[in-house]
Amino acid sequence: MSSVDVVSTKGEKATIGDAAMEELAGGLRGTLLRPGAEGYEEARQVWNAMIDRRPALIVRCAGVADVIRSVRFAGERGIQLAIRGAGHNIAGHAVCEGGLVIDLSRMRSVRIDVEGRRAHVEPGATLGDLDHEAQAFGLATPVGINSTTGISGLTLGGGFGWLSRKHGMTVDNLVAADLVTADGKLVTASADSEPDLFWAIRGGGGNFGVVTRFELQLHPVGPEVLCGLVVYPLEQGKQVLSRYRELTEKLPDETSVWAVMRQAPPLPFLPEEVHGKGVVVFAFLHAGDPKAGQRTVDAVRGFGKPYGEHVGVMPYAAFQQAFDPLLTPGARNYWKSHNFAALSDEALEIMLEYAGTLPSPQCEIFVALLGGADSRVAPDATAYAHRDTRFVLNVHGRWSDAADDARCVSWAREFFERTAPHATGGAYVNFLTEDETRRTRAVYGPGYERLARIKKRYDPTNLFSRNQNIAPAD
Repeated sequence: MSSVDVVSTKGEKATIGDAAMEELAGGLRGTLLRPGAEGYEEARQVWNAMIDRRPALIVRCAGVADVIRSVRFAGERGIQLAIRGAGHNIAGHAVCEGGLVIDLSRMRSVRIDVEGRRAHVEPGATLGDLDHEAQAFGLATPVGINSTTGISGLTLGGGFGWLSRKHGMTVDNLVAADLVTADGKLVTASADSEPDLFWAIRGGGGNFGVVTRFELQLHPVGPEVLCGLVVYPLEQGKQVLSRYRELTEKLPDETSVWAVMRQAPPLPFLPEEVHGKGVVVFAFLHAGDPKAGQRTVDAVRGFGKPYGEHVGVMPYAAFQQAFDPLLTPGARNYWKSHNFAALSDEALEIMLEYAGTLPSPQCEIFVALLGGADSRVAPDATAYAHRDTRFVLNVHGRWSDAADDARCVSWAREFFERTAPHATGGAYVNFLTEDETRRTRAVYGPGYERLARIKKRYDPTNLFSRNQNIAPAD
């Protein structure tokens, strides 16, 4: 095996000799890929098509030993390093230009401990993998709403979804994690073992190591739940969003209702003449007795005169996949995000204004509701600190043609600036694009200095820098 040119952690070029390459490849159970090798092009592609990077090396890991070997190889030689779970991150941190990618996407095992209500999840698993296994036993834990999202990135950044008002953030349900630190050692982080590290990985992103196993608490959910969509014309937006805001003040923790503004997709329950028109969609799930949740359905139906609805008792795992067709890989994506403690009239007016000027049919504005069990955790209990957040706004720019990049990105940035005065100043780290490094401190909140000290202890050379990076403390 011949030598290879790589990019160092300092951005400089270096050459890895033949013997070192032979040693790395020969010690793997997985596969070492280089440009031109079969599988390389597939392995370097991620969910967001705006990301187009060519790593010098990709290690497709088959197990923990491969991860340890790869971390040590990169650390000893100062090679720029990226960690890939499912490759779904909007910022494209899963790949690097000219460096080494530790690809975990084939480590997708999920083992359910039914009696202990625990899920042991490998880092390449998706939300769909976890739901598939856990729902076989009527169990689930709070995760996101797109089944192809990776467990790793979602969890390390905080994690929230339909079940968060009832059961908290994903990090609130993380019991323990095994991870490989920058010195190539495997450690277990939990409340009783490496507690500072355990605190840091619950919201601090991939700054502290490569997680090889997540242990998550599970809860009885479903397998069938009351859920669905009610779709209103955008012209009724002011009325229906005002009533939505009122409804959120009195919802039980079991119920989550999110609002989405976009052009109507060709959903089978909508008349054909509605397809492509501006709409406000209310998506909801009740994680309890369906009869009790019916009150919320009736309330949402009463917001105005809807175009149509798809509501009923259906498998939880199926609803977790309901938005997958709108979030398939291969499109160009650019997001901006804010946290809100409340939705002012002004904020709603701005949202509706920009919902009326979407630069592509795939763009959308969604407002996720929190403010239940997730808000009753102390802000300093985990590295995820934004416990005062009741609404998370995601300005989701999405399109297909690179020629539309400037127009769509400009729309998202302008909307973001207009809504900023009405937001808390914080944001959800998993929704940040790569050009938002100036928001790092705000994203990690008041615990940033503690995170920096923990970073210095576990990664003093900042080997794990392909993330919303926390620099080691001085």
